[in-house]
Amino acid sequence: MKRFAGFGLALAVAILTMGTAQAEDNGVVEIGYFNWSDALFTSHVAKYIIENKMDKKVEMTKADPAAVYQAVQSGDLDFHTDAWLPDTHSDYYDKVAKDVISLGPVYTHARLGWAVPSYVPKDKLNSIEDLKDPEVRDKLDGKIIGIGPGAGLTRLSKKAMDEYGLKDAGYNLVISSGSGMTAATKRAISKDEWIVATSWSPHWMFGRWDLRYLKDPKGVLGSIERADIIAREGFYREFPDVYEMLDRMTIPIADVQVGMDVGEKEDYDAAAKQYVQNHEKLVNFWITGDM
Repeated sequence: MKRFAGFGLALAVAILTMGTAQAEDNGVVEIGYFNWSDALFTSHVAKYIIENKMDKKVEMTKADPAAVYQAVQSGDLDFHTDAWLPDTHSDYYDKVAKDVISLGPVYTHARLGWAVPSYVPKDKLNSIEDLKDPEVRDKLDGKIIGIGPGAGLTRLSKKAMDEYGLKDAGYNLVISSGSGMTAATKRAISKDEWIVATSWSPHWMFGRWDLRYLKDPKGVLGSIERADIIAREGFYREFPDVYEMLDRMTIPIADVQVGMDVGEKEDYDAAAKQYVQNHEKLVNFWITGDM
């Protein structure tokens, strides 16, 4: 869950010292992005449209979140598509908010949670509270499959273990990694076994497998968020058509997850092309404003 990792000072310095030339007035649309599947998909969709439907040059720069936010603020980059608000990226956003423009969400209903395969019966396991049933614990071998030790989701999952009394009920939060969590989920599903995995949406595995979140009646794991497109000041004056396209661009989170799955299986250029070609009328509305 890299969105909760450190700032990446070296990358921040690299972007912010790219030279005196800013994105403004160079005639090229410059997109910043993070190396997360959701950001890869949404930014590549924007890139594909701007290049292939609007006939403009695009350059993309990958860096850690702090560096991308600061580069949009300074004008070294034109925009990015993955500002998780109001909570997850609040530290990044609050530092630049007065100097950037939000074009609204590219997708909504982002969230953190504990996921189970949909074949797990709801009458047996539908809430985190249900995990305290000894029969459920035995089916899960007393394990909640986690991700990396430094992730915000891991911190919140440890809190959930305490708040719901799961340690006393015989559970262990297994610290792993993002890839370790998805590998464990894949193994369990291949055998129709029960599993509880700490997860988040959008995630490509929701596009690949039929999963659902357990209810969190105590609200320990947080509430829903959105991913806003954030642009530099002055971007509208240079690229009004691109600005207006981005302002209209919204993708249902289920489609984001399918696109992420395609991107993971193939590549994100292919995922973006496939999405745009399969949604020509929608993309035309983003570009022209005509229904």
